[in-house]
Amino acid sequence: MGYLSSIFGLFGFGVGISVGLVVGYFFFIYFQPTDVQDPDIRPLTEQDSESLQRLLSELPLWVKHPDFDRVDWLNKFIEYMWPYLDKAICKTVKEATAPMIAEQIPQYKIDAVEFETLTLGSLPPTFQGIKVYTTEEKELILEPALKWAANPNVTVAVKAFGLKATAQVVDLQVFVLPRVTMKPLVPSFPCFANIYVSLMEKPHVDFGLKLVGADLMSIPGLYRFVLEIIKDQVANMYLWPRTLDIQVLDVAKAMRRPVGILTVKVLRATKLKKKDLLGASDPYVKLRVSEDKLPSKKTTVKHKNLNPEWNEEFNLVVKDPQAQALELHVYDWEKVGKHDKMGMNVVPLKELPPEELKTMNLNLVKSLDAIDSQNDKGGRGQLEVELTYKPFKEEDMPTESNDFGALMEKAPEGTPAGGGLLVIVVHEAQDLEGKNHNNPYVRILFKGEERKTKQIKKSREPRWQEEFQFTLPEPPTNDKLHVEVISSSKRIGLLHPKESLGYVIINLADVVANKRINEKYHLIDSKNGQIQIELQWRTSS
Repeated sequence: MGYLSSIFGLFGFGVGISVGLVVGYFFFIYFQPTDVQDPDIRPLTEQDSESLQRLLSELPLWVKHPDFDRVDWLNKFIEYMWPYLDKAICKTVKEATAPMIAEQIPQYKIDAVEFETLTLGSLPPTFQGIKVYTTEEKELILEPALKWAANPNVTVAVKAFGLKATAQVVDLQVFVLPRVTMKPLVPSFPCFANIYVSLMEKPHVDFGLKLVGADLMSIPGLYRFVLEIIKDQVANMYLWPRTLDIQVLDVAKAMRRPVGILTVKVLRATKLKKKDLLGASDPYVKLRVSEDKLPSKKTTVKHKNLNPEWNEEFNLVVKDPQAQALELHVYDWEKVGKHDKMGMNVVPLKELPPEELKTMNLNLVKSLDAIDSQNDKGGRGQLEVELTYKPFKEEDMPTESNDFGALMEKAPEGTPAGGGLLVIVVHEAQDLEGKNHNNPYVRILFKGEERKTKQIKKSREPRWQEEFQFTLPEPPTNDKLHVEVISSSKRIGLLHPKESLGYVIINLADVVANKRINEKYHLIDSKNGQIQIELQWRTSS
């Protein structure tokens, strides 16, 4: 019986399978559901943005957001340089952490903490895109989207009480969106003085941690707990508006900001060399600090006098006393034609003791050329001056980051009581359109005085970065500043060698109230022209 049961069982199984397949095929062919539709297949270019982001969640930011720029060239550069950057970064990390570790380990009775292996792996970070912000201030703001799925090998060994424990970091992943602000921009390499780094959102961090060969991150609950602590701690320290401040250059030296005031009192000149054929000369003195774009100071003209006395005092701004010098030039005033040079001399500021009055009797020479045969010492007369260099105190120097645009918080000594110093900084212009030529310079008119910037040839977007100062007996609350952009050409045959590219009239009440404004103004009589002007009102109080 057992044998027959087995035969009938196998026969029934074969028949059941055969019948099942036939019936299934019949239902599959003749009873297909009618509510199933063919999928709508469209090219990616016809998809909306939400569908694209749902389909391709890893799209780079420059695709998702048009204000992010793609930086494939930067990623290729980093990929090529990564083997060398890896070694350089690891070496810097070791050198930077060594003194910090040596300072901390005695508190915990640890013999040594050292890197057994330190490499960032073979996979470089990738920039998904960079957003660049432009402002009216002297700064550059970048927001790079950084993704780094790395295979580092960082092994740290801790030695204490004759024992040794090792911890290893592996499989690191970092997704971060920082904001990098470089300010102030300065005319010294690398062209910015400080870097401020902050995070615009909590970073994503993932890594493996092995202790004595065992993966600690595999312990239930510990993985998420550690990652959340790291995210929260990093966010508490650097999430915007908090920043990580990195100083690159000394701001005072890089920006060549004023560090002191040089008081010059021009007393008298003696035995000046006669320059006029008929009668005596008409001398006056021009003085300035070298490597400064500010206009020279002038004494009054003493007519028909070869031994003039002035007793006139001037205050000059000093930015680098170790490199700058006081230049003194004596001229013979002429009613018509060019004024004749009578002599000159230079006093290096590093020779002046701070806060000490120094009287000097200087021999006038033709030039500073040592081999000039006409540099007869004493033959052109002497100039007597009193010099006092007063460096600023530390508390008088601007320290806040928002004060970088201002060269000084207070007006220099000697400013009239109740008055102040009006500072005008001509930064740049944009979209200038001349009918015949584009060689722009800026002409400033204020209280009957005229100042001009240098001329920049063949430019519709010139940058001047020039400063002008006016010492005023009272605040210019009701005064206006006339700023005009002019283009001129010396080509022969032009019917219009000079033409106006636009002008603007600025009411100075705002700068008196706010102490500093930095704005772009639309030029009148210009289609699209703009000019950026910074105004500062400095008082002695």
